Amino acid sequence: MSAQAATTPGRTSRTSRTLRGALRRREAAIALVLVLVVVGTALVQPSFLLSGGGWRDLLLTPAILAVLAVGQAMVVFTRNIDLSVGSVLGFTAYVTGSLFVAVPGIPVVAVTLAAVAVGALLGLVNGALVAFARVPSLVITLGTLYVYRGLVLTWAGSDRIDAGEMPRSFLALGTRQVLTVPVLTIVAAVVLAVAAYYMTTSRSGRQLYAIGSDPEAADVAGLPVRRRVLTVFVVSGALAGLAGVMFAARYGSVSSAAGTGLELQVVGAVVVGGVAIFGGSGTVAGAAIGAMLLVTINRALPVVGIPDFWQRAVVGVLILGAIILDRVLAVRRSRRLAETREAESSGAGADDVEHRGSA
Repeated sequence: MSAQAATTPGRTSRTSRTLRGALRRREAAIALVLVLVVVGTALVQPSFLLSGGGWRDLLLTPAILAVLAVGQAMVVFTRNIDLSVGSVLGFTAYVTGSLFVAVPGIPVVAVTLAAVAVGALLGLVNGALVAFARVPSLVITLGTLYVYRGLVLTWAGSDRIDAGEMPRSFLALGTRQVLTVPVLTIVAAVVLAVAAYYMTTSRSGRQLYAIGSDPEAADVAGLPVRRRVLTVFVVSGALAGLAGVMFAARYGSVSSAAGTGLELQVVGAVVVGGVAIFGGSGTVAGAAIGAMLLVTINRALPVVGIPDFWQRAVVGVLILGAIILDRVLAVRRSRRLAETREAESSGAGADDVEHRGSA
């Protein structure tokens, strides 16, 4: 009996330490907030979650934003930003619809690959200008945001590609489910899994954090900074191209306005998801969860009767809070590192004095 009593506190303490450690991770905390938002809204309006349509929308609606957030997070890791993703999505979404109209019977896979390639090409332009022209990414991608949007406006004009002009097999991807999970959500999950595996297991993925922490030091250390920066912009563009295909399948209609303003939501999702806006820390999983949280909040607030103005204000407060929290944690880490170094130097000095005295 006494042995059991002795082991129970140990197990309890280990469990509590595990829980505290999990909650210290930004991703776990954000996921907990997401769960609370879903549960709280479902208590007010059960159909938000418990109906077939509510469950589907909970998983389906954030899928496009999550794919964009994964690509954006990889760019932000390197202390850069890509503001052109909304325009790239709009351009590739129109490319998707135009290919179906111009080439009847073209395979869906071929259209998807073409859209991803176009997105990668647009990302390559961004990356080349940032990496080799040494122009700040904020300036470059703000400019290409308008350039790419202007291209699709010139091309499409006031025309719209409707669902009747795209094949049913393609449009079915926007509504089809596998074991109650939407296909587009599965696509987003696969993108996230591949990106997370790359970031955690590959040498080049870890180098992105080093570049974001101190680009000059990374360059001095011999890391291929320009190549890595170029690569993440190409990846961001390619994922925006994939998101353009998903957009066309999800909504069944494409115009020149597709994706307008989406870039700010993507940046907000990344920041809320715990990715440091100044680079060097965060995870792609956190960015995806941040996308789910923002979209879910936007869906939940009207259900509980909050006006549109306050919906935008709540999202803004979340973004500001995430940035402030990130800076506070960064300052704390810096102080702890300085204290550790000071303690180590003091200890080394004491050992040196003791050694001289014994000599």
